[in-house]
Amino acid sequence: MAQIDYFLTLQSPFVYLAGTRPADIAARHGARLVYRPLDVAQLFGRTGGKVRAERHPSRNAYSAQDRARQARKLGLPFDPQPMFGGANPAPASYAVIAAQKAGGGDLDGFVASLSRAMWAEGRDISDDEVIRAALVAHGFDANTADKGMLMAADTYAANLEDAVGRGVFGVPFFVVGAEMFWGQDRLDDLDLHLSGKL
Repeated sequence: MAQIDYFLTLQSPFVYLAGTRPADIAARHGARLVYRPLDVAQLFGRTGGKVRAERHPSRNAYSAQDRARQARKLGLPFDPQPMFGGANPAPASYAVIAAQKAGGGDLDGFVASLSRAMWAEGRDISDDEVIRAALVAHGFDANTADKGMLMAADTYAANLEDAVGRGVFGVPFFVVGAEMFWGQDRLDDLDLHLSGKL
């Protein structure tokens, strides 16, 4: 069985735009999708990238235009300036790691709901109540994140180290063996690769 390591941060608009398509692709090919949340600011700092505040205005202007265009193309609601856009993604990331470890719920729907909460619903993904409500809505125990917090914090840090070691430099980033796919706009290529056509 092929494994897709999915490196992500829940504050990324492009992770939101990816939605459940990575899970759909994995299911179609009988592959295992493993969510690997990480600290993207640290990833950028260690791989030559820059956070948005440090980028040239022309890059940010283009990126803003492109995000809105991609959302329209995908038929997704999108707030270009989310109220809680600066929320700390670590608590939600820990919850994803803990839920993945616990099993028994709709992990793919849970992950998608957290990024949607930020980019389309004006909610704070660092808020415990937002996280707990999303856990319950997707079939997990409300206390899943609390129970797995220490393990999740260790895994979150380890995911960053693994990403840097494997050549990951952005999000969303998909790794299948030696093959690497960066961006929600490369999901079709991931699909073709898993089907043996690319």
